[in-house]
Amino acid sequence: MNASPLTLTKKTHSCVRLERDGRTLVIDPGGFSEDDAAVGADAILVTHEHPDHFDEARLRAGLEADPAAQIWTLRSVAERLSAAFPGRVHTVGHGDTFSAAGFDVQVHGELHAVIHPDIPRVTNIGFLVDGSVFHPGDALTVPDRPVDTLMLPVMAPWNKISEVIDYVREVKPRRAIDVHDALLTDLARPIYDNQIGALGGADHGRLAPGDATRL
Repeated sequence: MNASPLTLTKKTHSCVRLERDGRTLVIDPGGFSEDDAAVGADAILVTHEHPDHFDEARLRAGLEADPAAQIWTLRSVAERLSAAFPGRVHTVGHGDTFSAAGFDVQVHGELHAVIHPDIPRVTNIGFLVDGSVFHPGDALTVPDRPVDTLMLPVMAPWNKISEVIDYVREVKPRRAIDVHDALLTDLARPIYDNQIGALGGADHGRLAPGDATRL
């Protein structure tokens, strides 16, 4: 794990940017995130195919802005991009490890959380970056190793607040920072903040889009 500090910048919904030593890694620049969410990224990670996490136009903008930029993702997403960007789109799955723009990444998880029994589950992977920051995508995946900072999917059609709280308890991060929050209204935010903070057992916080914190 690299000893240099990471800077995490929250983008809208589930998209985050991690920066260290002049290199930038972006996770899940989907359709709810800013149009330029992937622009300036040296490496892009995509957890699954749902449009709030995977937006082809945003990924193309990032790859076209920097001919050296590359993507790591699961097969369902890679198949839609590989032909247009040969050699720059890498397929990964649970248990894989790789280096992306100087960041060490481990892949955890296989399936999206259940939305409803009648809706087929798609594949979903989470990314543990530099053994420190874990982004699970749309699942409550528990890595088999300690996590310092958990990107916490706080509001989704597939979860409820008791599950979110229990997820924080099970992962036991030092801190949890909200993602998957575009559906959470301002009226509900204090309720979620108070209950997750009081019951999760970890420092809990949220960042507005564009806000950054040093990890």
